[in-house]
Formats: sequence, structure tokens, C-alpha cells
Amino acid sequence: MTPLRDNHGRIATDLRVSLTDRCNLRCNYCMPAEGLDWLPDDKVLTDDEVVRLIGIATERLGVQEVRFTGGEPLVRRGLVEIVRRTAQLAHRPEMSLTTNALGLKHTAAALAEAGLDRVNVSLDTIRPETFAEITRRDRLPDVIAGLMAARAAGLGPVKVNAVLLRGVNDDQAGELLRWTIDQGFHLRFIEQMPLDAQHAWHREQMITADEIFTRLEKEFVLTPSGEPRGSAPAELFTVDGGPATVGVIASVTRPFCGDCDRVRLTADGQVRNCLFARTESDLRTPMRAGASDAELAERWVRAMATKLPGHGIDDPAFLQPARPMSAIGG
Repeated sequence: MTPLRDNHGRIATDLRVSLTDRCNLRCNYCMPAEGLDWLPDDKVLTDDEVVRLIGIATERLGVQEVRFTGGEPLVRRGLVEIVRRTAQLAHRPEMSLTTNALGLKHTAAALAEAGLDRVNVSLDTIRPETFAEITRRDRLPDVIAGLMAARAAGLGPVKVNAVLLRGVNDDQAGELLRWTIDQGFHLRFIEQMPLDAQHAWHREQMITADEIFTRLEKEFVLTPSGEPRGSAPAELFTVDGGPATVGVIASVTRPFCGDCDRVRLTADGQVRNCLFARTESDLRTPMRAGASDAELAERWVRAMATKLPGHGIDDPAFLQPARPMSAIGG
């Protein structure tokens, strides 16, 4: 087995697999109201191709965790079978799903039965009017129903990912934390990153980790959890003495690039060695041209070797990736 080692000594063991660039929400910090031009169907990896590449990653390259992402992965036909087939691989990875939870109430039980271990749900507010403002859709009841279905199916710990937006929901941090604790979910606040399709992100508009702490500490006592962080992106804190915790993922102001263990595969078969990479390595074309598993693994190893030491957001020369988050996967 050849590890996915970069030139700075980091080894990728966590694979994020984007199954589609399509989404059924239009979050205003992600994409325009009219949506985007989706990938043509013939460019998107088939179910067989997805499972084959995951198999190469787990059996030849040391990948231990697989996170299915989108766009919105629940809109991908065949998702349950992709999960089932991944669970049957010789080196079964831990499997999770990042989703907006629309429709999860209909699929949570099937996904759990197929072998999915847990879910992360994106939810920035529990106020219907704010949800509609952010997502441009009036679907909050469906998201909550999906969360409850995930919990009932045993897809835990159920994690909730939230982005605070200045002047929109940044006054709701405590409300959201209290609700998630009451429901038994694990909340993680994430700094807004420069990955929107509109390229409208401005650092001065971003709610920073320090601001998140300030808002939360008006209502709660936060104490560092003391748990080793390792390569996990979230800094964990106990809430009011525990056992509940809250996490803050400060990708911009407190980057954790030095401990990164992630690699990404886009829906059209491109390896991205960093979320903010401006170059990609094509696996789809050689795979469809008849490349062997060994040849694809070698291409993957070479793609990871060139990973930069950091995302460079603070560099004056930083350029936002051409692909938005919806086409990369989280």
C-alpha cells in the first residue's frame, strides 16, 4: 500500500467524494438564485466508476474515511447503492454524508441499512424566515424532519454545521446551540470561506471565530474540551461544564493546514489535493481510456505530492478557486 503523502510530510487518509454538483437549495453565500450550469451527465462519474476509485483509495492508498458530499448528495440517484457497495469493499472505510437533509427523512433508514455511519447536516438557523432568506427556499420543516430521521436511524453522532452571516443570523448563535443541545445534536460553527460562485466573499464581512466565541460566551460558559484535536478541523469546547460540546472550525483565521489529512474527488473525476487548489488531476479520462487500478493509483499519488503547505488566503496574491464549493464538495 502506497500512502497519499505530500512533499510536506502529510498523509491523506480522509477522502471527500462529491457525487454531484447539483443542489436543491440556493444558499446566498454559495450560489446565485438562478443556480449554476451543472456538469453534463456524461462528464459525471458513473456509480461503478465512483466505487472503483474509492476501492483504489482504500485498498491501495491507505484511505480510511470516506465522506460523500455534493452539491447535495441526496439528489444523486444510486446513492444508497454506492454506500452499500462501498461498505462491501475489502478495506471498508468509515462512511459519512454531508447533506442539507432535504429528503433525508425518506432515505435515512435505507442509508443506515446500507452501511452509512453518520451524517453532517448543514443548518444555519432554526427560524423559518431566516432559513428562507439564506436558502431562498421555505424548507426548514423538511430539514428538521431529516435530522430527526437520521437520529432515529442511528446515524450518529448527528452533527450540524452552521455558518454565521453578518446581519442575517449572527444574532442566533446561542439560540441554535441551545436547540441542538436539546435535540442531542453536535453543533459546529464554520467560518465562511471564499468559495462562493459569485466571488463576493470579503474578509471584513466574515464572522470570525473570535466573534463566534464572543456571541456564545454571552450565554454559555465555554471550556476547552482537552480532547486531542489531531487532524480534526474543529476546536471543541464543553458547554456549561458538559457533557454537551460545541465546535468552531476557523479555516480562515486559525488555519489547520499543517495537520490536514484530506483529499477530494470531484463529481467529474478530478483529484483536488486542497479545498482551495487551483489545479486538479484528471482520473476520469485515463480510467475511461482503460488505465489499470495501479496506473490510477500512481496518478493519484503524484497528484497529492504537489499539495501546497497552506491555503494561502492571507497571501495578497490569493486567488479563489474557479470551482465553487458546490462543485468541489466539503
